[in-house]
Amino acid sequence: MTRRAVVLLSGGLDSTTVLAIAKAEGFAPCALSFRYGQRHAGEIAAAQAVARQQGVSDHVIVDIDLRVFGGSALTADIAVPKDRDLARMGHDNEIPVTYVPARNTIFLSYALAYAEVLGAADIFVGVNALDYSGYPDCRPEYLRAFQKLADLATAAGVSGQTRMRVHAPLLKLTKAQIVLRGLQIGVDYSLTRSCYDPRPDGAACGRCDSCQLRLAGFAHSGLRDPAPYV
Repeated sequence: MTRRAVVLLSGGLDSTTVLAIAKAEGFAPCALSFRYGQRHAGEIAAAQAVARQQGVSDHVIVDIDLRVFGGSALTADIAVPKDRDLARMGHDNEIPVTYVPARNTIFLSYALAYAEVLGAADIFVGVNALDYSGYPDCRPEYLRAFQKLADLATAAGVSGQTRMRVHAPLLKLTKAQIVLRGLQIGVDYSLTRSCYDPRPDGAACGRCDSCQLRLAGFAHSGLRDPAPYV
């Protein structure tokens, strides 16, 4: 019997690659996306397109509104930083204003609940600690801590029936390595969207942290990013 796994799917480059990896490893992925008040809400349409293209039969979209807290350029009226020094991202101990407070903890908690209801023991998340903006909830120590929480916080874990496993297959890969891995297993990156501040027509700005990291990943792979840009 094929094992089910919950995959956090934003519609971006990393989460789409992780979805394909979960499939390649023999899992039946159940995708989980969030409409959380983000200014780049077009990523939901991208997640839906990716799920269809990869043949995902179960795709849950959860509505929560993190705008009630704000505190981030993605959920409040705060300018998205542009043209930051790519070489310093993630290495200068500065947490950018695009960090959404506790977002990965919130999303992984939902994934934990969904997995327990499904009877699944595996959760896949597309966090990366090499080519990233410097978010605290993308680090290996954060994932190790959440794994401990998962062991303690579920009925399945406490009873010894199932140990929830949090998989982060991109954690120690560069963006270029992620792109090449995805292409090896059939990812269509033209469907994905990563920009924090896209135009109304969906074209990416090319200047925010996410765009810069993504474009550099394709460039270092010797490839052209198929997503639309301004």
